[in-house]
Amino acid sequence: MADIEKNQVEEEVVYDEKQIQVLEGLEAVRKRPGMYIGTTSIRGLHHLVYEIVDNSIDEALAGYCDKIEVIINEGNSITVIDNGRGIPCGIHPKQGIPTPEVVYTILHAGGKFGGGGYKIAGGLHGVGASVVNALSEWLELDDAVDGQHYTERFERGHVARAFKCEGASPDRPHGVKVTFKPDPTIFEETVFEYETLLRRLREQSFLNAGVRIVLRDERQADENGSFREDDLCFEGGIRSFVSFLIENKHADPIHDKVIYMKGEKGTSIAEIAMQYNDSYEEIVQTFANNMNTIEGGMHETGFRSGLTRAINEYGRKAGILKGDDKLSGEDVREGLCAIVSVKLENAQFESQTKAKLGNSEIRTLVENTVNTKLAEFFEENPQVGRVIIDKALAASRAREAARKARETSRRTALSEGSSLPGKLADCHERNAELTELYLVEGDSAGGSAKTGRNSRFQAILPLRGKVLNVEKTRLDKVYGNPSLLPIIQAIGCGIGEEFDINKLRYGKIIIMADADVDGSHIRILILTFLFRHMRQLIDEGHVYFAQPPLYKITKKNSKNNKEARYAFSDDERDQIIAEMGGHNIEASRYKGLGEMNADQLWETTMDPATRTLLKVTIEDAIACDAMFSLLMGDKVEPRRVFIEENAKFAENLDI
Repeated sequence: MADIEKNQVEEEVVYDEKQIQVLEGLEAVRKRPGMYIGTTSIRGLHHLVYEIVDNSIDEALAGYCDKIEVIINEGNSITVIDNGRGIPCGIHPKQGIPTPEVVYTILHAGGKFGGGGYKIAGGLHGVGASVVNALSEWLELDDAVDGQHYTERFERGHVARAFKCEGASPDRPHGVKVTFKPDPTIFEETVFEYETLLRRLREQSFLNAGVRIVLRDERQADENGSFREDDLCFEGGIRSFVSFLIENKHADPIHDKVIYMKGEKGTSIAEIAMQYNDSYEEIVQTFANNMNTIEGGMHETGFRSGLTRAINEYGRKAGILKGDDKLSGEDVREGLCAIVSVKLENAQFESQTKAKLGNSEIRTLVENTVNTKLAEFFEENPQVGRVIIDKALAASRAREAARKARETSRRTALSEGSSLPGKLADCHERNAELTELYLVEGDSAGGSAKTGRNSRFQAILPLRGKVLNVEKTRLDKVYGNPSLLPIIQAIGCGIGEEFDINKLRYGKIIIMADADVDGSHIRILILTFLFRHMRQLIDEGHVYFAQPPLYKITKKNSKNNKEARYAFSDDERDQIIAEMGGHNIEASRYKGLGEMNADQLWETTMDPATRTLLKVTIEDAIACDAMFSLLMGDKVEPRRVFIEENAKFAENLDI
């Protein structure tokens, strides 16, 4: 030990003023890209496109742009073209270089910092263009201003071809055309996904009524020589957005028209569109200067309080609510689909990626707008007000039933001397960051898992029968369900309004089911439950799928002993058989986890050193919500269409 300590002292790195590095210009972006775009994964790749498009959207907000084209080129470069004003092309008075070069090579340079170019702007704190340039293998700029067009080329953030006037630009007298190719040495993946870009651009088109956004994929033509293209323009704005979300959710509205409200104070504008449908879930999406504030903020707080107040006041005024009767916020938002979009100067966000709006004055504007305008709407449309309040009252009754069911389950647990389910084999470790809970299909597999696990940090909960499909069920039925209650008790966070992530008992929730169709069904049922009632577990990366093997492959060696290997797919099975020589080999298909003994289950599926876990993530909440509604909801026809359209992908499914 003394010798080891001596060596460590001798090898200690000198830390002095020479070790302090100053990264110049865009070098800092290339060194730490995650600080600027969040991640270098596929999500960060698409974020580059959003940053350039956001600059064009800012031109639309300023009233100078009504068309934006986004083209995925062969080779996975991106071109964004707008018909805005273009970037001023004179020499910058302070930097001494052409102004477009300032925008694309210097951080925090642009027209969004009080110079009067933009009153309202999105984008990522004015660093968008330069960050995209820094993280691109190359970027070509074609800037049209006053009938002339200018070009410049950059490579990894540095000027590769100097800024130059190319002469008259009759086809495009004003606007910006940017083509860039993300740097493969920076990003884990450089192939753009059409559907991902389409979702974002459709959203922007909804938020900016009348702005036309065209997305085209020129990587591969169809049999007619045509490229896939979506031409997006919604004159209805956020009204159309609400209708789209409800249709995408395969739900039915309970009143005819989307309710639209607008309020203004000074230079700030608040728009709200909302409609109730026959589902039990709430969809409220908020935006500030066209940025999706996924963590909400003051505008969402104002909307919620204004909505609850307006509905309660109308309910009492109409004589529907009596005495001390009062609907909660959760009651009035059941089955609600709403878009809250605010536009304001000097937006204050609580994170670099603009996930939460902090301007307190916007809360008052939104709350007053909803409270006043909704009261007016109910006066003019009393039948709609009655339908909405009736739905909220039904939600209130279900919430009370859920409370009683919850209390009953607690009393039962206390009478049995434990708040944990009886079948749970808990672990010894109490630090949630170090523990794992396996939700295991069936008692047989549960028995093997209990025997084979490492009881220090792995807990096992065998599942009882098929899990309830919560997509078709209110909260009170969830608490009374014998297949779900043990899961709720074991995880420890509660559900619904009681959910508290700080009470989580296990850092990993691992769903372990058979590698067959029935196992897939069980996985989706559990995942539906977690998505609808404990979604924060998925958002924060606590939910995983175990990957049990499909095949055990054995070969007798010269001493008549058996060598065993495991395959997780048909292709892997064939590869292993080829590697093992092909003679005296037996490949047996597991029919379920219950066929595996404890040591096999540990070795293949539970040992952290050798297992494969798939983390469940939510890249796009709208798409996930729509898919759960489609696959697990009570509308049969959309599901039938989906199955028919996707049956070709299941040709080799092992049933």
